Amino acid sequence: MADSQPIGVFDSGYGGLTVLKEITGLLPGHDFIYLGDNARAPYGSRSFDTVYRYTLQCVEWFFQMGCPLVVLACNTASAKALRTIQQSDLPRINPDNRVLGVIRPTTEIIGNFTRSRRVGILATSGTVQSGSYPIEIEKFFPDIQVYQQACPMWVPLVENNEYDAPGADYFIQKDIGLLMKQSPAIDTIVLACTHYPLLMHKISRFIPPGVRLISQGEVVARSLSHYLQRHPDLDGRCSKGGRTLFYTTDSTEDFDNHAAIFYGRAVQSRHLAV
Repeated sequence: MADSQPIGVFDSGYGGLTVLKEITGLLPGHDFIYLGDNARAPYGSRSFDTVYRYTLQCVEWFFQMGCPLVVLACNTASAKALRTIQQSDLPRINPDNRVLGVIRPTTEIIGNFTRSRRVGILATSGTVQSGSYPIEIEKFFPDIQVYQQACPMWVPLVENNEYDAPGADYFIQKDIGLLMKQSPAIDTIVLACTHYPLLMHKISRFIPPGVRLISQGEVVARSLSHYLQRHPDLDGRCSKGGRTLFYTTDSTEDFDNHAAIFYGRAVQSRHLAV
C-alpha cells in the first residue's frame, strides 16, 4: 500500500473484524488497514489509563501508516480512550485526522427501535463500568431507561472456539436472564461487544419473544459511510484501491486462524511489535 491513505480499523483483538467485514462490504472501493492488539488483549478488564495508553499508541501507528481516519472498532477503547484522544491528542498530533468509535453510532439511532423506551446493554465489564452507553443514550434520548449486564465469559468462549458448544448456553442464558430481571419491559438489546455477533444464534434462543437485537457491525458501517458523505474532503484523502491489510501484535498464525472465523474468509496478517 505504498503512498496509500487507508482507513484504519482497530480492535484489541479479533472482534473488530466483524465490524470491518460490514464496512468493507459497504465500502468495497476503499483501502483499509486492520490492527488487532492481541498481545495485550483483552482490554475489557484493564484500567482506563492502560486502555487509553495502548489505544493512543495504536492510533499514532495508524497515522504513521498514512491513515487519515481511524475507527476504534472496540467498545472498550471507545469507552475508555476515544474522548481523550479526540479532545486532547488529535489537536496535538494531527488536527486534520479523525478518530471515530462504535458507541455513538449505536446510541444515536437506538431510539428508532424501542417502543417501551427500555433498552438493555450486553457488554464486557469494562464497557459496563465506563457508563458510556447510558451517558450517550441520555444525550440523544433522555426518555429511554438503560439497563446493563456484564458478560465476562462471552469473549473467552468466542476466542477459545467454544461459542458453538453446549457449554456456552449456560453463560448466555444466565446473563440474559440477569438483564431481563432488571426490567422485563426491555424490548431492545444492544450487543455492545464486537465478539457477540458470533453468539447471535444462541442469544436469539434465550431472549424473550419480540425483543430486538442490535448488532453493531451494520450500524457502524452505515454510520461511517454517511460520515464520509458528509465530509467529502476527508473522503478525498482516503485512497480507493479496494485493498485491505491485516496486522497483529501477537502470533500471525494464531491471528489468521481466528480471523477467518470473525471475518468470514481467510486473511494473511503481518506482525507489529509493540
